[in-house]
Amino acid sequence: MPEKCRIDGVDIHGAHGYSIDQFLKDGVSDRSDKYGGSVENRCRFALEVTDVVTKEIGLWSGRADAVVYGRLFLANRDLLKRFALHAPLKKYKRESFYIQDPVIGYTDYPSLDDANAAADVKAT
Repeated sequence: MPEKCRIDGVDIHGAHGYSIDQFLKDGVSDRSDKYGGSVENRCRFALEVTDVVTKEIGLWSGRADAVVYGRLFLANRDLLKRFALHAPLKKYKRESFYIQDPVIGYTDYPSLDDANAAADVKAT
């Protein structure tokens, strides 16, 4: 599906205690080398990771260097399909992000298939 939408599916996760997040936080990173201390130094690792990934997958097309769809992905499990079909996007509910409830949040947003099935049932 990504090739039909003309996007590359790469996620550089830099939050919630993962490696990039640890480098960025001054309360966690007590490094004294070129990756520690100042904000510029703590950002160095994230920037180097981004540079390596973009060089490897070729995102440097000149049209967009980086595009972030995090919130849209949370509200649209089928985001790539919606892009490919030019379908409307569901609005996200920020209060449902990253909660422990297994029913509310990412899993309760209807996909296009769910919506089409509901429309078929109403039509009959």
